Amino acid sequence: MEDCIPSEDRRSPAFCDDENHSDFCEESSPEDAEIDVFGGLAALPVEVCERRPTCLRCGRPQKVCLCPFLPVIPLEVSTCLYIVQHPAEESRVLRTVPLLAACLPSGKCNVIVGRRFSEERIPSVPLTFLNGSNKQLYPDLAAVCRDPRTLIMYPGLGAKNLEELLQSDPEARSLGYNVILIDGTWSQAKDLFLRNDLLHLPKQVQLSSTLSSQYVIRTQPTNICLSTLECAALTLSTLERKESIKEVLLRPLNALCTFQLQHGAQVHHSKEHLLRNGLYDRPMPKNKRKIKRMEKLVTDQNI
Repeated sequence: MEDCIPSEDRRSPAFCDDENHSDFCEESSPEDAEIDVFGGLAALPVEVCERRPTCLRCGRPQKVCLCPFLPVIPLEVSTCLYIVQHPAEESRVLRTVPLLAACLPSGKCNVIVGRRFSEERIPSVPLTFLNGSNKQLYPDLAAVCRDPRTLIMYPGLGAKNLEELLQSDPEARSLGYNVILIDGTWSQAKDLFLRNDLLHLPKQVQLSSTLSSQYVIRTQPTNICLSTLECAALTLSTLERKESIKEVLLRPLNALCTFQLQHGAQVHHSKEHLLRNGLYDRPMPKNKRKIKRMEKLVTDQNI
C-alpha cells in the first residue's frame, strides 16, 4: 500500500491522520526539520519600514532639511530655465536640481527627463513641485529650442562666451531669455547633446568663469567643471545683472556639502587634480581615445 502512495503525500497531514501509519509519521528527516524552521520564519509578521518624513520644499529628509539655507521668498528672475535631465539622475540622492527649483518661482525651473527628444516624440511627464503641487505637463521643447531667445549652456568649440554675447548686444538683457541646461554626468550630458538634433537649434553658449566647483562630494572631470546648480547660479547672475543671485543659490549647496563632510563623506578631487598630482589610483583605460582625453587633462592648460 505504501508503494502506491505518492512520496509528497506520505508527509501530508491527511495521510498522518491514518492510525495505521502513525509509526511512519513519527519519523522525520533533517530536511523536514529544516522546512519546519523556515516555515516558521515565513509565518512571522513582516515589519514595514516607514520612509523618513521628507521636507516638501527642499526634498530632503526633515532631520537634514536645508530650508534654513533657502531664500524665504523665491528669487524674482526674468530668465526661464529648462533642465534636460538624464533619467539616471532622478535616482541620485545628492542632486542639486531640487535645491535650484526650490529657490526659483513656479514655472522658472522646468525639468524635462529623457534621453531622446524630437519634434515627433516629445515626452510629456507630469512632474511634482517640491512644495507638493503638480507641475503642468512639459511644454513643447521644439518650440522652446526654436525660440530666438533660447540659449543652451554647453561648452565647446562652437560655443560663445555668455558675457561676450551680452556685450555685443546691449538690448539682449531685456529679452527674457530661455536657458537650457543638461543635467547628468559629463558623459551623459555629452550623449544627450550629440544625439539630439533639437538641442543644436538654440545658440550655444558657455561660461568664461574660472570658478572652481564647490560641489566637492562628487567627482568632476576638471577643476572648472561645475554642477548644474552652480552653472545656473552663474548664468542667472550674469543675465539678471545681480551678483547676489549666485550667493543665494550657492548657499544651500555649500550647506549640503558641509553636512555630508561632517557625517563621513570624503572630498572628491577632480580627475584633473588627481592625474596632475599622481594621485589617480584607478586602472588606466585601454581605449586610445580615453587615454588621449586623460593626457589632455594633464597637458592642456586651456581646458
